[in-house]
Amino acid sequence: MEHKMYFTIGQVSKETGLSVYTLRYYEKEGILPRLKRNKSGLRIYGQEEINWLKMITCLRETGMTIKEMKEYARLTFQGDDTISEREQLLKKQKTRLNLKIEQLEIYMSMINHKLDIYSEKQKGLGTKGNIDN
Repeated sequence: MEHKMYFTIGQVSKETGLSVYTLRYYEKEGILPRLKRNKSGLRIYGQEEINWLKMITCLRETGMTIKEMKEYARLTFQGDDTISEREQLLKKQKTRLNLKIEQLEIYMSMINHKLDIYSEKQKGLGTKGNIDN
């Protein structure tokens, strides 16, 4: 018989970086599947739930809305018949993430430009003024 490891909500909070409140919220909203409970009635999490939470965290951190996360979870829990719909949600998220990456690269370029100006000014090569160019 296979022995599975189970974790408490506190342990899962530490492992995933999600607050206990967020874990309970995700369960209430249907983003997290119904959890098993131990003899005392406390939620117990297995590795499968932890892996799911890591995926959900990825989606949230890359800008997916709670509404979209709920839809993604609903489709996932329905099984393989919903793969094409889930694929579309992830493609939309990928597009959103690529746009964010492009914007961050522009911001990085702007910051690097300012750092170059400051480096030149510290070497005495720049001009004085209130606004850097």
